Amino acid sequence: AASAPASAASAPDEVLAVPSPASEPLPPIGDEQLAQANPLPAPASTASAPSAGEGEADAAPFDWPPSTQLAYDLTGNYRGPVQGQATVEWLREGPRYQVHLEVSIGPSFAPLVTRRLSSDGEVTEHGLRPRRYDETTRAAFRDPKHLTVQFGDDVIRFANGREGPVPPGVQDSASQFVQLTWLFTTQPSLLQPGKSVQLPLALPRSADVWTYDVIGHETLHTRFGDIETLHVKPRRAPRPGKELTAEMWVAPTLQYLPVRIVIRQDDDTWVDLLIRQLPRQSAPT
Repeated sequence: AASAPASAASAPDEVLAVPSPASEPLPPIGDEQLAQANPLPAPASTASAPSAGEGEADAAPFDWPPSTQLAYDLTGNYRGPVQGQATVEWLREGPRYQVHLEVSIGPSFAPLVTRRLSSDGEVTEHGLRPRRYDETTRAAFRDPKHLTVQFGDDVIRFANGREGPVPPGVQDSASQFVQLTWLFTTQPSLLQPGKSVQLPLALPRSADVWTYDVIGHETLHTRFGDIETLHVKPRRAPRPGKELTAEMWVAPTLQYLPVRIVIRQDDDTWVDLLIRQLPRQSAPT
């Protein structure tokens, strides 16, 4: 997972109506102080899973969470066992959001490899609508590699210069985690073992519909205690040199946030992120 192919030349900027020029990432949102979030009681819709015939009307009205930060311990394998750390940040300012996932292999003061995935877009009644995705990989003794995907109203411009139509509800590699949290919160009947969710996903070079299966209940042992989770896994195997796959374990008692994420490139290259402490959140406004 440490190496990423260099992006091809991008098409002219005027092809798409995007929030900012391709050469400049959008400015960050806010700089809020975060405090430790308390676990939530298990939602009734998950503690006693609804039957297949029940509708989604039982779900409580969804309120997008305030700015949230998750910190993870990292283990994995890349040409041998590796360790490190990772963070996921959710930021929101009015209708605009940002999601940042940063993975760092090696000691925090001098990491060997870092990869940062960032999604910037809008919050809508149908969930997240990405407008720009950036992926930056830095490795010791190598030049940084950067990939950008831009989402117009009708066209996606991929990192390799190709263009394609925008599938309804499409997400990117960073926003998918928050979009799935939104889906499971607003439609709790989806989060049952044996159920599946289809999610259009735009990767740096192509877009496709991914199917995520709800595998079952699992108890995770963390530094701050045991957490009951549901395991959600994509229905495709990792392929060397192709797209990364990400499976997650979501915790109903922690706002359906992913408390474990496993990202695989192939059978010998993967990272496993396990939550280190309770999520930190800003005070709701």
